[in-house]
Amino acid sequence: MRGNEYFELCAFVAVLEQGSFHRAAQQLRLSPSALSQVIRMLEKRVNARLLNRTTRSLSATDAGARLLARIKPAFVEIDTAMANAGSMGGSPKGTLRLHAPRLAARVFLEPMFGRFQQTYPDIVLDITVDDAPVNIVERGFDLGMRLTEELDNDVVAIPVGLPMRYVAVATPGYVAACGAPDKPTDLLMHRCINWRPHGSGGASRWEFRKGRRSHSVAVEGPLVVSERNLALSASLQGVGIALVAEQLAAPFITAGSLVILLDEWSPPRSRWNIYYHKQRHTPATVRSFVDFAKSVEKSTE
Repeated sequence: MRGNEYFELCAFVAVLEQGSFHRAAQQLRLSPSALSQVIRMLEKRVNARLLNRTTRSLSATDAGARLLARIKPAFVEIDTAMANAGSMGGSPKGTLRLHAPRLAARVFLEPMFGRFQQTYPDIVLDITVDDAPVNIVERGFDLGMRLTEELDNDVVAIPVGLPMRYVAVATPGYVAACGAPDKPTDLLMHRCINWRPHGSGGASRWEFRKGRRSHSVAVEGPLVVSERNLALSASLQGVGIALVAEQLAAPFITAGSLVILLDEWSPPRSRWNIYYHKQRHTPATVRSFVDFAKSVEKSTE
């Protein structure tokens, strides 16, 4: 079998496994139009229509179902052989490209660099830190990190770290001079350091919840930043109240430089997840990083 014939069969299996030309194209790192051309070439080669495709559904024809039933066991054998070959090669080697928001990089990735390098000395971690959401397949990343509510349905996700909690903080001096809010809407009478998400034209609303009650507050103040570390720094300088991840503020809270406000209105939210798109053969570098992340997660339980 020539290489292009094998790839056509891989593309055919990927389309049916993903149930979508778009998702299969992402997995194969092709454009949807290029993938359609590959499938047309395969159908021409076997002289049969293999897929029923409409704007809303995708399924195999009778000929396609028979072809899938014949080749699927062979692909399973190939995957197993590839995995076994990788495990026989000793320590995994290569570059692992990972995309992570700043906060995820700070609270999860940064503390584990040393242990990961000692465990997998032949893997080069190439980490891009960027708060803007990206399609990791189109951008050439092997892995990404996102909060649970930001994940797509067609990815493999591994929760890591503790549940996130955002807290409103200010210096004791600010509280002594301006008072402490008793409820979220009281923030409208305070100087707040707002945060503008990357790619957004406006500042983010501050979200609070207590039991079944919730408040979304459009705060105002003398400073708007797109980097939460700047908000934390400004709050430490007495500029006003900042809403930041508790993990980032914890050292300053412990030292007494900052105090938590509206604590009962700030329950834990979601968790960071390491994720990757489903694929037929998961690279050894990706498996190694995922296994390492799981071990870190288990050690914190």
